[in-house]
Amino acid sequence: MYESGEDYLEAILMIQNEKGECHSVDVARKIGVSKPSVSRAMGILRDDGYIFVDECQHIQFTQKGKDKAEAIYDRHKLLTDFLMRITGVDEEQAEKNACRVEHVIDSDVVEGIRKFMSS
Repeated sequence: MYESGEDYLEAILMIQNEKGECHSVDVARKIGVSKPSVSRAMGILRDDGYIFVDECQHIQFTQKGKDKAEAIYDRHKLLTDFLMRITGVDEEQAEKNACRVEHVIDSDVVEGIRKFMSS
């Protein structure tokens, strides 16, 4: 999956956690992109089996999509906490950097960080 697809899944999950439901306009605001960009991305995510849109135009996860979004968000939170702990930077700076790193970091490095953080 491309970085942008991961960003969309993470945004949908965060919006659902905050508001209980998610519409395309919510995603556009959260990520800072146009509504046509969200529509195109939602079509790709739907075609790839990650989401569906219900009769009320709520974006819903398939099980595959929910599992992927939760894994992405978990990795994001882990990296944010790690950067704050190791470098002493504030949450905002750590989160911005975690967003950039989370898409390119190897899974074995993530697991090493997870072990380090749990000790």
